Amino acid sequence: MTPGLDLALLLGAAVLLVAVGAVRFSTRLGVPSLLVYLALGVAIGEAGLGIRFDDVELTRVLGFCALIVIIAEGGLSARWSTLRPVLGLAAALSTVGVVVSIVVVGLVVHLLLGLDWRLALLYGAVLSSTDAAAVFATLRRLRLPPRLVATLEAESGMNDAPVVILVVLLSRAAPAAHPWWYEVLLVGYELGAGAAVGVAAGIAGRWALRRAALPSAGLYPIAVVGFTVLAYAAGAVLHASGFLAVYVAGVLLGNARLPHRQAILGFADGLAWLAQIGLFVLLGLLVSPGRLDAAVLPAVVAGLALVLAARPLSVAVSALPFRFNLREQAFLSWAGLRGAVPIVLATIPLSERVPGAEQLFDAVFVLVVIFTLVQAGTLAPAARRLRVTAPAEAAEIRVETAPLERMRADLLQLEVPPGSRLGGVHVDELRLPVGASVTLVLRDGSGFVPGPDTRLKVGDSLLIVAAAGVRDEVERRLRAVSRRGRLARWFGEYGEDRDE
Repeated sequence: MTPGLDLALLLGAAVLLVAVGAVRFSTRLGVPSLLVYLALGVAIGEAGLGIRFDDVELTRVLGFCALIVIIAEGGLSARWSTLRPVLGLAAALSTVGVVVSIVVVGLVVHLLLGLDWRLALLYGAVLSSTDAAAVFATLRRLRLPPRLVATLEAESGMNDAPVVILVVLLSRAAPAAHPWWYEVLLVGYELGAGAAVGVAAGIAGRWALRRAALPSAGLYPIAVVGFTVLAYAAGAVLHASGFLAVYVAGVLLGNARLPHRQAILGFADGLAWLAQIGLFVLLGLLVSPGRLDAAVLPAVVAGLALVLAARPLSVAVSALPFRFNLREQAFLSWAGLRGAVPIVLATIPLSERVPGAEQLFDAVFVLVVIFTLVQAGTLAPAARRLRVTAPAEAAEIRVETAPLERMRADLLQLEVPPGSRLGGVHVDELRLPVGASVTLVLRDGSGFVPGPDTRLKVGDSLLIVAAAGVRDEVERRLRAVSRRGRLARWFGEYGEDRDE
């Protein structure tokens, strides 16, 4: 018998089930579920049940493993048609924006808190990465224009790579033995090589899985996740950015015509939730609540520098070559969510025993808790106030049945909200392209199959089956009719994202 293992499994299963149930509970209360996981870790830690955990190196390793899964899921669920128009801005935010953020936060922390330059820049570097888990979990519940969501999701998936490199460089015990330009070239190599490794792994995965006749449908999701982990490992072995390799490989695999694609996405989504739960509980275990009082002041100073100066300036500089108006830039600035990633990054200088790293870890923990509560709860009001909402956006839902895959079709869900011009339009006036059809309408709790003369009403929910080749055209047409009604094209409205 193994009583120690049995007790660990009992506690682990209980924490997992409570965490799963907390998702529904936190949604009702409007509290981000990720904070509930942190609270669970603190509750079973030294200040709660008394479990003492202080293995920083293990936390760092497990944190990196969780980030691999979370970033892979973000890449797999990203649609290339939405991602491609914003790739330039996302790349700029992940490189130029990161540098601007590090410099601004480092300067403010150095001047106001009196920290040495190395530790001050570490504050800026650790806080410059937006969190993929927080962004994916929060933004996907909001109705926003696709390019805003795609920009933030792509940035959160891409900016971990340069930030990890910079945090490691700043955490080195010995001073750099090479000139600054060599370090810049090294960072450029790691990013370029990481992207190349990700492309190679994605192409290899697409080729293999299209031709493989695996004996069980359940093997395909495992194989896809295996290719994303392979991308990270290959990148790390080549001294390239493994996180960027994971994201690129995930995007390529997620947009390929793979067998059982919906099962793959569902499996990756479940793994990402498990990684988020485990990561946040582990970080809650690691923190010592008794030290957090002293971390409030540096956390508030660094957080205000980040939100009021560093993030807006990094967005403004990065968006200069791109057509994003001031309202969209303001929302991008406010929606740069921080979550587990900065806390994980703070374990790097802690494991390297950098002077002041313990205070850095505590300050980042406090900042993440405060700003996650503040930002996540205000994103929806901020979007409405800035007028960047898209209330009639068609949203993809994941379907586990195989026939849609065999027919190469997608199932779209659309709600007719108040103010939408879709209200009062007949089904045949939608003029959906050939290959798309409204198959079901849910009205007042009852579903029915609509006819061509069925008039849509505010509050209706529609299910639309669309062949893969016309999916984007269907969404554009629905957006156009929602904005201008049945005569949308007469008004020059084609459902494209508008620069207001």
